[in-house]
Amino acid sequence: MSESLKSFLSALDEALKSVPEEAGRDRVGLVESVRDGVVRVSGLPGLRMGEVLRIEDADADALVMEVDRDGALAVVLQPSERVREGLAAKSDGRFLTIGVGDSLVGRVVNSLGQTVDGLGALKKTTDVPIESAAPDVMARAPVSEPLQTGIVAIDALIPIGRGQRELIIGDRQTGKTTVALDTILNQKGKDMVCVYVAIGQREARTAQVVQTLKDRGALDYTIVVDASASSPAVMQYLAPYAGAAIGEHFMNKGKHALVVYDDLSKHAVAYREVSLLLRKPPGREAYPGDVFYLHSRLLERAAKFSPENGGGSLTALPIIETQAGDISAYIPTNVISITDGQIFLESSLFYRGIRPAINVGISVSRVGGAAQTHIMKKASGTAKLDLAQYYELAAFSQFASELDAATKKQLVRGERVVEALKQKANHPLALWQEVAVLWAATKGYLDEVPKADAVKAIEEYLAAFEARFPSLIDIIEKDKELTDDVKSELDKACKTLLKR
Repeated sequence: MSESLKSFLSALDEALKSVPEEAGRDRVGLVESVRDGVVRVSGLPGLRMGEVLRIEDADADALVMEVDRDGALAVVLQPSERVREGLAAKSDGRFLTIGVGDSLVGRVVNSLGQTVDGLGALKKTTDVPIESAAPDVMARAPVSEPLQTGIVAIDALIPIGRGQRELIIGDRQTGKTTVALDTILNQKGKDMVCVYVAIGQREARTAQVVQTLKDRGALDYTIVVDASASSPAVMQYLAPYAGAAIGEHFMNKGKHALVVYDDLSKHAVAYREVSLLLRKPPGREAYPGDVFYLHSRLLERAAKFSPENGGGSLTALPIIETQAGDISAYIPTNVISITDGQIFLESSLFYRGIRPAINVGISVSRVGGAAQTHIMKKASGTAKLDLAQYYELAAFSQFASELDAATKKQLVRGERVVEALKQKANHPLALWQEVAVLWAATKGYLDEVPKADAVKAIEEYLAAFEARFPSLIDIIEKDKELTDDVKSELDKACKTLLKR
C-alpha cells in the first residue's frame, strides 16, 4: 500500500470520528410493496425487530415485525389509504413507546396511549417502551400480601396475592369479566392502580364496563386500554403490552398495580392474523410457533419487588375463553403453564344459578395460604373439604334410596356452603363480611336455615351484623387475626342473628 493511500485512509478515519453521533441517524429506505396493511421496506440495513418507521408522505408509522436478508416487513399502525409503493420510509432508531403518568388515571386510551374518551389530551406524561424485559429474579420478593377480590369463593379457597398471575378461564358468558371487574371494584381505598385492557371487545361492551366503573367510583383509580374488535389486528396485538407498561410505571414507583387482560384468546387470534399476513409459517391450530413466547414475555412482567427495590407490585389477571370447557386446547394450556393458578368458571354451575360459577375442584392458586390474612385462612378452614364431600355425595345420593344421618348432615352442610358462596355481580364484600359468612357456613349455623331461604337469610344476617356488632367489625378489619375473643364474638353473632 502506497504512502499516499495510507495517509488518505488515515485522514478519512479521523474525519469519520469527528462526525457527531446524531448526524446521519435518520436513514431512508423505500416502500417496495403494500398489501393488507403490511409494507415491505428495502434500503435500510441494520433494522431491528420492534423499530418504528415513519412514512411521512402518508402521515403513518409502521412497526417492524419481520426482518430478512433483503429487507423488512412492517405493519402500518394507523389505517391510511395514502400508504403506497415508492414512498420513503425513514428510520431514526426509535422503538414503540407509550406515555405514562398519573394523568392517565380515569382515562380511556388506545394501544398507543392516545385518548379515545373525548375528554381532551393527556397532561404531562413520560414515554416508556411498550415492550420491556421482565424483572430479574434477585429484584423480586415472594408473593405474601393478599389482593382481596371481594369474592368469597376466591378469597377463601383460591387466594390471589399482589404480584401473582392468576388466570380466569371458562366458556363465553360464564362471568369471567364480572370476576375481574368485581376485583377492580374491591380495590377502592386500598392504594391500588388498576388497568383494564379490552382486546377485541365490542365498543358497546367496553363502554358498559367503563360506565360500571364510573358509577361505582372505581374509575378514579382505573385506566382503560381499549383495542376494540373494529381496530386493526396490530393494535389488538399491542394492547396488553401497553397495559403492562402502564402497570410497570406504577410498580417501579413503589406502588401496587393490577392489570386485567380481557382476553388473551382474542389477543392470540389477532397475532395469528398479523403473522399470517407476514407469511410466518402456521403451526398448531394455525398459530405461529412463537405464540407461547407472546404470552410468556407479557405475563412474566408481573412481579412483587423486594423492599430494596421499592416494594411495588404488578398483579396480572389474564382471561382466556374456552370452547365447550376444553382447557386442553393450545392457548389455554399455554397460559395455564405460565400463570400461578387458574380460576375455572363452569357453564353448568352458571346455569344452575351458582354465581360466580367457580369450579373449586379444578381451580387452584399456587401461592395459596401465603396470600391470605390469618383470619381468612382460619375462617375458610373446612369450606373446601365440605364442598368436595358435598359434590361427591350429591352424585352418589342420586342412586341411593336411603341415606344415613351422617351423610344427610354432610349434604346439608355442603348445600349451605354453596349458598354462602353465591354472590351478586358488582357487589364485592368487605373482609369482615366474608369472615362472617364463612364462619356461619362452616360452623353449621346455616344448617337449620331452609336452603331456599339461605341467600336471603345471609343478606339479613350481614345487615344485622353491621348494625349490632360494629366493634367486632373494627377489630376484624384492623387486626385481621382470629383470636379466641374474635371466635367467641363470631359465635355469639351467629347464634343471635341466625336463630330459626
